[in-house]
Amino acid sequence: MYDRVILGIDPGLAHTGWGIISQSGPRLACLAYGCVETCAGQDLPERLKKIYQQIDAVVTRFKPSFAAVETVWFGQNISAGILTSQARGAAIVACAMNGLKVEEYTPNEIKLAVVGEGMAEKEQVQYMVKKLLGLQAPPKPDHAADALAAAICFTTHYSVLNGKESRK
Repeated sequence: MYDRVILGIDPGLAHTGWGIISQSGPRLACLAYGCVETCAGQDLPERLKKIYQQIDAVVTRFKPSFAAVETVWFGQNISAGILTSQARGAAIVACAMNGLKVEEYTPNEIKLAVVGEGMAEKEQVQYMVKKLLGLQAPPKPDHAADALAAAICFTTHYSVLNGKESRK
């Protein structure tokens, strides 16, 4: 049996979702979730600073050992992808400064781990996050649900063998 606390992050410049889960053997539980919101009118450095500071505060409060961060999908809007990448970097630095092991997963890997289908719809992910974590309702906003899904994905990719963490 093993116990661990995992931080999931769904990065975005306007909304960076975060979720904290605990794992005790095969059991998962939601400890907390939320969203860092920044204003479009603020300077980019101030927005990135806010993301860093609030993720740092979450890590300080819940003391996870691991972080699961969703990668960026650029699609057709490269400018938005670059901004999301910068927000993602601020969140990853907050994790690294606190000594967390950071793993990165694509949106399809996260959907596959949570729903069983890499092309699952957002509503399916929210439903399964609710079910897997025993929540009364799907987490809101959806960025927080996506962050919890990233944390759940971590549990399917990492195991404990002989007391040591290893990637599956």
